Amino acid sequence: MPFVSIRLAGSASKEQKAGLVADVTASLVARLGKSPAAVQVVIEEVSPENYGAAGILIADRKPEGDAHAAPSQ
Repeated sequence: MPFVSIRLAGSASKEQKAGLVADVTASLVARLGKSPAAVQVVIEEVSPENYGAAGILIADRKPEGDAHAAPSQ
């Protein structure tokens, strides 16, 4: 039984999360021959105040492009 855990920095809409679950399930069905009923997907939304990269909280970065990009200097 496949179990997939997805962590998102920030949040996504219910529709976006439903799409992720559908896409991941379809991929495991196509690639591994798993039954859709056996696929479990958990989405965890991590607050930008609880996640950092390159020594800086994501919440403290300037909003430009990718949240994982290096901060401007």
